[in-house]
Amino acid sequence: MCMLKPVLVSLFCHLNAVSRAENLRSQLNSEEIHAVFPGDCSFTEASAAYNRRITVKPAAITFPINVLQVAHIVKTAAAGNYRVVAKSGGHSYTANGLGGTDGAIVVDLRNMTKTQVFSTGSADIETGNTLGNVAAALIKNSRAIPHGTCPYVGIGGHAGYGGYGFTSRMWGLTLDTILSMTVVLADGTITTISEEANSDLFWAMRGAIGSYGIVTSFNIKTFPAPTSATVFNYLWYLHPTQAAQAVSAFQEFAQTDIPKEFGPQFAITAGPTSGLVSLTLLGGWYGPAEKLDVILAPYLADLPKPDSVNLVIGSYIESVEYLGARDSAPAHHFYRKSIVVPESSPFSGLALNAFMTFAANEGFRHKPDWRVLMGLYGGNNSAINAVPPNATAFSRRNILWTVQFSVDSSNPQVSLQSSDLVFLDNVVDSLVRNSPPDCDYGAYLNYIDDRQGNWKELYYGAKYADLMRIKQKYDPDNVFSFPMGVGCN
Repeated sequence: MCMLKPVLVSLFCHLNAVSRAENLRSQLNSEEIHAVFPGDCSFTEASAAYNRRITVKPAAITFPINVLQVAHIVKTAAAGNYRVVAKSGGHSYTANGLGGTDGAIVVDLRNMTKTQVFSTGSADIETGNTLGNVAAALIKNSRAIPHGTCPYVGIGGHAGYGGYGFTSRMWGLTLDTILSMTVVLADGTITTISEEANSDLFWAMRGAIGSYGIVTSFNIKTFPAPTSATVFNYLWYLHPTQAAQAVSAFQEFAQTDIPKEFGPQFAITAGPTSGLVSLTLLGGWYGPAEKLDVILAPYLADLPKPDSVNLVIGSYIESVEYLGARDSAPAHHFYRKSIVVPESSPFSGLALNAFMTFAANEGFRHKPDWRVLMGLYGGNNSAINAVPPNATAFSRRNILWTVQFSVDSSNPQVSLQSSDLVFLDNVVDSLVRNSPPDCDYGAYLNYIDDRQGNWKELYYGAKYADLMRIKQKYDPDNVFSFPMGVGCN
């Protein structure tokens, strides 16, 4: 009898899970909501994470076609004690769009892709849209918004947690363009939030969007598309000391009167031979093409001649298409980390030299591929930092750099090893460990790291307490729950 008891308990749990799933399926079918469950023929494909390093098994994946169906899914799932997550493009680095851990109900918004541009210059954009779709729809009206270069990324999480692109110094983060949102709350209520309506929730969801509800549509401020766009790429192969000096000099250059239309980043990886660093200054310039040389001349004057220079001059939408083609990538195994660097504490010479030395030596020996992207958020005339610090829940508005660290399997079918993750930890540590102990570094939620410690402080900063208070008001049962979301332990 003692041996039989665990078997009976296991059987009971299995039958209970089957019963819950069938009850959920029945309730969704009653509203003609398409859904797939474990065991269905299309479930494996629908539940595959973009980051193949992570495997998550949702309880079900739903595919609503309108906000009423989203509301029914949330209400039904909450009544059944399921966690609920939204999936816009599904490119969360930690598969949070699939729940982050097993057992969530996924609301996949891929069927909700309407976009409408109004004469006022604002646009309604449903959250099933990708960035590429949004750019293509807006340009038909000669409009644009700030956003990243990857065309396959969904607008939902991108806008709700930040949204950086080469136009962000000119226009701000994607998050900063949001005028209102249509949201399904934890009890299934459909509401519109803005500065005038549910302003506390509007504040919270601009920076921590997934923890409070499912946004089915944004109303977003758009901008006249620039008449000219230049994508620039300057490449050097430098010794570590030279590379460190180049980045250090750029930090000083960024505090001169650089135009808001200038959106640069550095890409850094190992050089072609041991002892060299590959340093690329790339980005977008959205003013007259002939003025780029004038802007960069003071900075380039003290650097060695670049090993290559590539300028692509054309229309704004041509720049979007060019960058999108470059940044398109299939699902594969990867790991990402980030740090956010305040303008008050730019990288020190000691930190940059340590990092560049590591990149040129240990980095040269390491396989698979790795790289570091240092995006300039700040500098003079930055629209990102012009937003008052407490205007939104986005954690920081005093940013100089947001740095993304990446290690990728060169073969999509081959997983990373634990040593690859440790290697990337060491890349980050070469900078952080050699910085003053009082440097107030943070991290960026759109580059979320499933191994991140101290995540509440790094991702949300001093705003976490207010975010928790608002969470208790709108989602006290933590229906919208995923790793490192507000309310996650």
